[in-house]
Amino acid sequence: MRSVRQRPGRFLATLLSAFLGAAVVMTFGSLHDTAARPGVDAVSRETLSTTAGVVGGYGTLLVFFAVASTLTVNVRQRAAELELLRCSGATPAQIGRMVVGEAVAVALAGSAAAIGPSVLGGRALLAVFQDNGQVARSVEHSFGTVALLSGARITLPAAAGAALLAVRRTTRTGRRCSGARRFLAGAALLAGAAATVSTFAFSATDPALMALPAYGAISLSVGLALLASPLLKGVLNGLPLSGASGWLAVRNLRERTGHLAGILMSLVLFTAVATATLTLQAVESDAVRASGAVKSADAKNLETLNVTVVGIIVVFVCVMLVNSLYAATAHRTREFGQQRLAGATPGQVLGTVGTEHLILTVTGVVLGTVAALAGIVPFTVVRTDGVLPHQAAGIWLGVVAVAAAVTLGTSLLTARRVLRVPAVGAVAVAA
Repeated sequence: MRSVRQRPGRFLATLLSAFLGAAVVMTFGSLHDTAARPGVDAVSRETLSTTAGVVGGYGTLLVFFAVASTLTVNVRQRAAELELLRCSGATPAQIGRMVVGEAVAVALAGSAAAIGPSVLGGRALLAVFQDNGQVARSVEHSFGTVALLSGARITLPAAAGAALLAVRRTTRTGRRCSGARRFLAGAALLAGAAATVSTFAFSATDPALMALPAYGAISLSVGLALLASPLLKGVLNGLPLSGASGWLAVRNLRERTGHLAGILMSLVLFTAVATATLTLQAVESDAVRASGAVKSADAKNLETLNVTVVGIIVVFVCVMLVNSLYAATAHRTREFGQQRLAGATPGQVLGTVGTEHLILTVTGVVLGTVAALAGIVPFTVVRTDGVLPHQAAGIWLGVVAVAAAVTLGTSLLTARRVLRVPAVGAVAVAA
């Protein structure tokens, strides 16, 4: 608790992740409370319960990954502090309990602060369902025990587990970590490939047709994201960049591949999930409209779920990227100062940072696009007899624009802020 009180700014990223995670989980958890109210008809109850269950599952994973990404950066930047504690007599178990305790305290504060926004969010979400005709107008919103318990039950264990994982990453050997990661990546890639190929076993009008390619694209993106570090190294080995900024950018990326893996993972997942889900839904909606059929209640629910899930993913990934990029760039104050004292101009430093993150953005977008196409193409072939849907180009450009704006914008703005510190004073800052 003394660590949190003395340096609250260090935990702002974790607090923001926990706050948003608890807000999302409790917002959709309130739909369970609403569905359990007396007098709710069966159709409205099924719509509310299904939406809350599906998004609740996604929310659990997103909360864990968002908190884990911020805590991993936090723990890595505290390596010197944690090593000093060990030299002073603290055991690894004591350090682990300290970091976990910090994370749980911050997550508890974030969950408490999210109660008010969750009530408002639940009411707004119910109004959307009612406007679409999926829930009866007579249903009133309820925020009760299920919503409150879901926020604490998911956010606090996620924070504790992510903190424990972040501490273990700093103590485990690289060989053990890479071996486990490669195994999980191989399993995800095999599952994704099997799911996308299985799409051809369904008919064009099968209600479950969209599930397999969407699951396949997500699994493939997870597999590629887990292989982010070796894939980035392969990209860097083939880059023919010249000039001071380009040469230094490649060198910096090679030295910091492990630290940047989380950013690249977020880019891959964001590009793949957003592109695949939105494109599949657009192809399905256009196919139904072209056939003259009327969307069923289940089809409307699925469309709402897809848009909602993508929206949540966009928000969380943007938060993860902003937090990770800000922390990683702000931590390079001493490095930037040394470069300026060695003769680099502020423009050259900014050029190096921009080139680094441009390489990261392009690599993440390409890998995410490959995973998305693996699900889009089979679905389009079965559903429309085409190969690549015309809707994909516009959706992909929008996704890439968001990814590039978040990545490049955050890194460059943070670097400019860091460069305001005089070079001599920046070198004096502890690394």
